[in-house]
Amino acid sequence: MPWVNQDLCVGCGVCVDECPVEAITQDQDSKAIIDDDKCIRCGKCHDVCPQDAVRHDSERIPQEVEANITKTKELLTHFDSPQQQREFYERMIRYFNKEKKVADLTIAKITDMKNAISKEK
Repeated sequence: MPWVNQDLCVGCGVCVDECPVEAITQDQDSKAIIDDDKCIRCGKCHDVCPQDAVRHDSERIPQEVEANITKTKELLTHFDSPQQQREFYERMIRYFNKEKKVADLTIAKITDMKNAISKEK
């Protein structure tokens, strides 16, 4: 999912004008904001941003991992004994393994869909 680095955005509005689904607006400081629910991931905003402020979501992986760790630590406070904490950690590991499996299976199905289109040509 694309996102806008607010430190790089100068509020020129080029991405707003180019977005085919009006998923990008500007805040009170004229900085661009992308609505994840409206975004169709076409990449046009990446291509037209003169400041390189529209960024790829892969750059946020470290922040997302840290957010998961922070949330895990917060939830851990609800478990008192070392045994309860170990069990909680196992549940969190299972949860993230499930999320990984969902992502892997989704990628495989999307790849199949893409390959089916390639075969039609």
